[in-house]
Amino acid sequence: MVWPTHGGGDDGRRPDLTPARGSTEDSATMQNFLAELLGTMLLVLLGDGVVANVVLNRTKGQNGGWIVVTMGWGVAVTVAVYVVGRLSGAHLNPAVTIGLAAIGSFPWPDVPLYVAAQLIGAFAGAVLVWIVYLPHWEATPDPDLKLAVFATGPAIRRPVANLLAEAIGTATLLFGILAIAANAQTLSKPGDIDLTFVFSRGLQPLLVGFLVLGIGLSLGGPTGYAINPARDLGPRLAHALLPIPGKGTSDWDYAWVPIVGPIIGGVAGAGLYFMLGF
Repeated sequence: MVWPTHGGGDDGRRPDLTPARGSTEDSATMQNFLAELLGTMLLVLLGDGVVANVVLNRTKGQNGGWIVVTMGWGVAVTVAVYVVGRLSGAHLNPAVTIGLAAIGSFPWPDVPLYVAAQLIGAFAGAVLVWIVYLPHWEATPDPDLKLAVFATGPAIRRPVANLLAEAIGTATLLFGILAIAANAQTLSKPGDIDLTFVFSRGLQPLLVGFLVLGIGLSLGGPTGYAINPARDLGPRLAHALLPIPGKGTSDWDYAWVPIVGPIIGGVAGAGLYFMLGF
């Protein structure tokens, strides 16, 4: 903390202990970075964790099925948003950050910081899942199931169709988030959204969790609904780098789909909500 110097007690005046403006801004920037990092780490820890519990051999939740996975991801989103929403707005997703910036609800200069925090947090969350399920990697011979814990993959590999599924799912996510936010605050214009306010109280984080649950149940079948570039890329990197016994390829040929699709969908969903003027 840097304090301005306006003289001491020699002239009988009290020193000005107001923090320097630059110091306050740096502190807020670091707080937002850490909040996005920790929030995304928690999101992936609980989200990839439920996938590991369902698909890896000899776990208590083995073969729990798609409903368990989607419920787990919905809870993961809810908890993560409750934890950091009042601090950073709980974007936890580059598609959310870029979509909000595209409609003027988030400053473009802050986008790289948020995205970097989200990617680091997603990677860290995936590493924690690997540690939690350490004995189960060797007990699971299928390399595709191991990759499924970390990254999404298509049920039928058709890149254009897969891209559209991710874009539509993410557009639904952004449209829904903005609608939830608009109902929680009084807006002067459609894009005037402050997620730090919206997610600091009430049931809004729970509603976002239900939104993600609905997307997973209804739209997640074709691709596994990444709807979040960080959620896919960070753990995919972890899969590539970690010493997982018997793992196969990290499927980098497909990796662009859950990055490009959600970004397109995020901008489209936010833009549509903004244009409609709700």
